[in-house]
Amino acid sequence: MFWGMRERDLFSNFARMRREMDQMLGGAWGRTAYVSRRSSGFSPNVDVYYCGDPQRAVVKVDLAGVSLEQVGIEVSGRHIAIVGERPVQETEGRVYQQVEIPSGPFRRLVELQVEVDADRAKATYDDGVLRIELPLRDPEETTHRVPIGRE
Repeated sequence: MFWGMRERDLFSNFARMRREMDQMLGGAWGRTAYVSRRSSGFSPNVDVYYCGDPQRAVVKVDLAGVSLEQVGIEVSGRHIAIVGERPVQETEGRVYQQVEIPSGPFRRLVELQVEVDADRAKATYDDGVLRIELPLRDPEETTHRVPIGRE
């Protein structure tokens, strides 16, 4: 019990120290984060789930403000890469109070827990959400028997 109390105190002290540092250096850190985010792009949010009959993997990607022509999907084994770019907002004549919507190039990698059939994948884009449906690969298609010979 003593260790749990001590551990909690350490974390509360750390949280307090971080708040104080954020208040003291907030302006400088905020600008640095904004500049680095703008130059390096961003990583869109993703939901992944499995459903249906026949079973399929569904990957939903939040791409609000991204033109469909700027998006590409690559499937390799259990990995899916979603690539594209959200254009930088026009800034001429504007004084921003707050900038939280990231822009620039992105490449989001998703690793699935199952084998999928990339040849039968389908993707739709509606209201800023990219939805990729990937049928699961039949385990018998990827399993090969290896004959054992005698020497």
